[in-house]
Amino acid sequence: MVPYRAMLDVPHEVVEHVSWLIYARRCELNSRRRRLGCFRQALLVLVHLRKNETLAQVAAGFGVSTATAGRYVSETVDILAERAPSLHEALRELPPEEFVILDGTLIATDRIAADEPYYSMKHRRHGMNVQVMAAPDGTPLWFSRALPGRTHDLTAARAHSVIQACLSRQLLVLADRAYQGADATVRTPYYRHHELPEHYQQYNREHARLRAPGERAFARLKQWRILRKARCSTNRIGRTVAAIHAIEIAWHSG
Repeated sequence: MVPYRAMLDVPHEVVEHVSWLIYARRCELNSRRRRLGCFRQALLVLVHLRKNETLAQVAAGFGVSTATAGRYVSETVDILAERAPSLHEALRELPPEEFVILDGTLIATDRIAADEPYYSMKHRRHGMNVQVMAAPDGTPLWFSRALPGRTHDLTAARAHSVIQACLSRQLLVLADRAYQGADATVRTPYYRHHELPEHYQQYNREHARLRAPGERAFARLKQWRILRKARCSTNRIGRTVAAIHAIEIAWHSG
């Protein structure tokens, strides 16, 4: 492979933030002498996550072996994932009278047809189900761990205790029809609203208007191209999503 110069659409401050986290981990492990410095390791990992270049490609570009690039990526993803907020930490900052937006997405993978648990009938492709909770303005508050793509959104929300957590705080949850039957504080649109009185149709319009900003959370997530079609193990996708969330928090909080 031939290396070449390219640009990464991530602020310099974010690369520095990640590099300081790597430096702190190296100090903990007393392992400071590496082939790449902390900044270059952070840059390698961000290129891999943001552009979805293969490990072989980033390894060639940074002058290390593919195995070393893989170790750098795994180490950094784990460091970042530890800093992503849990569900209860995310909800703790919200006032009780606030509402949240709940939705699910599919992180596409390169599974084969025989891997039935990973095949989503809704999206007609293989992947992993990830739940997101967003603030009313669309800011992502929490991303769940990944479950096999065939998992229904309501089943996934219950598995992650999302509904119970919101009920305990009396938080109103706006969700789409996939969460019909969740009850508690979850509100979904009415089915066949065109056959119902006008006030039901008005409710659906208002519901859709309030939920619309939640799409921004997924839009920001999918800007990291590794999540458009993940090549890594399905066991690592949840950690990767958490790591990207931690990066996004550092990016937009500064």
